[in-house]
Amino acid sequence: MADTDLSELSLGARLLAKVDAWVFKVESSFNLMSALVILGLMMLAVVQVVGRKIFNHPIEGYPDLVEFAMPVFAVLSIAYTQKLGGHIRMEFIIGRFSGRLLWFLEVLGTLIAMFTIAILCWYAYTHFLRAWNIGDSSINIDLPIWPGKILFVIAFISLQIRLWIQLAGFIRLFLYPNSKPIGVPIIETVDEQAQHEIDAGLAGEDEKVNIVGSGVSR
Repeated sequence: MADTDLSELSLGARLLAKVDAWVFKVESSFNLMSALVILGLMMLAVVQVVGRKIFNHPIEGYPDLVEFAMPVFAVLSIAYTQKLGGHIRMEFIIGRFSGRLLWFLEVLGTLIAMFTIAILCWYAYTHFLRAWNIGDSSINIDLPIWPGKILFVIAFISLQIRLWIQLAGFIRLFLYPNSKPIGVPIIETVDEQAQHEIDAGLAGEDEKVNIVGSGVSR
């Protein structure tokens, strides 16, 4: 949300928007980290296949390395996905509601999600402590297991923070249904989704025209 839009909001709404924007930067960095790890694993797989098939010399401990990297891209982007509303939701029923009833159901669903994630975070932390205390390691090259398990704790904490922001956003919309949504995913119809994709495509074409017109090439 632009600064010009923020100036029209109340103090609480401006604070919520700023917190949402700051947290999203952290979530975006986690998402970038996950993408880089996936890219690294793809390159590592190429080296593994070439080394095994051509040079008969595979990477030592390759399964351990993959296992070590999996938590990064498996859960570290979970809060980023929650922010964008990219998670799987059953909207056949809730999508039929609007106004305060819709926001009340969203508040209720968010509270249930927060309770569930709190439990998962606690058990993830206990598993991390167990791996830390016994010095748990991988089978082939003895990589420590605890860094992967602490990543689950970090991911769940980041998701819990995102859920707190969304809870505040949904409560705000429940109290003031005509307010502009801040920090919450919005249910879109198929037509709205298609229109947004069209707008994004046209924006991309305009950017290409501007780049060509300025004599800059990619």
